[in-house]
Amino acid sequence: MATSSRTPAAKRTAAKKAGATAGKTASSPPPRAAANPMEDMQKMQKAFSKPLQEMGERLQSLNVSGAASAIAASGRKDLEALIKANQKSYQGLQAVVQRQTEMLRDSITAWQGTVKSLPGSDPKEGIAKLDAMGRAAFKQALDDIRELADMAAKSQADAFEVVRGRIHDNVEEVRQLLGKKGR
Repeated sequence: MATSSRTPAAKRTAAKKAGATAGKTASSPPPRAAANPMEDMQKMQKAFSKPLQEMGERLQSLNVSGAASAIAASGRKDLEALIKANQKSYQGLQAVVQRQTEMLRDSITAWQGTVKSLPGSDPKEGIAKLDAMGRAAFKQALDDIRELADMAAKSQADAFEVVRGRIHDNVEEVRQLLGKKGR
């Protein structure tokens, strides 16, 4: 068995250097530039709704009669309801993000105002101001969370109402079809 003349510490140092150079040679993707979240959401919304709209257009252009026509019309209405629900959900998400941005901007402005007023004042007074600001900020954060949760819940309820209405219409259509068959 061949033995190395290196000491265990030298071996560890050599292994670390080899690992460091291996990490440098591996190509890693460049860091992604900070994107506008609203643009990302718009792209996602378009990517989701485009196939649905295309499918709706194809169903609309079908030339069928009788039961096939009723099935195609029902499918078209289902897709239109999904598209409308998706749009309502997206609009609600946009409103939540915009409100979050406003809340953050207001909070930063308030903190900047407090910090600017501190340097020339008495240390005890400065601590009291920071304490009051912290308490107010905590209360405001709780109020903001409630407001955002209410906005998101309303948005989702609106979107669900569109789908619920379409389900109700589907049930009524089936009842009518079954009523015709029973005669």
